[in-house]
Amino acid sequence: MPASDGRSRKACCMISEFLEETGIDRAQLRKARRQVLEGIVLLCQWQLQRLRDDPPPAAARPRGSRKVPVE
Repeated sequence: MPASDGRSRKACCMISEFLEETGIDRAQLRKARRQVLEGIVLLCQWQLQRLRDDPPPAAARPRGSRKVPVE
């Protein structure tokens, strides 16, 4: 639909047309979306587990200035 006819195309219609042209149906899209979300949840759970299990790092050396030999 050309923009010159005064009507604007809805984004949902444009997305549906794009998916139709690429051959992706709603079931495939829903499956991919679910897999992405499950992956994000798994990553977040892993990060939370690491935060619970890892003790805070001990300071190996005190912060601040230090003497450095100059030649």
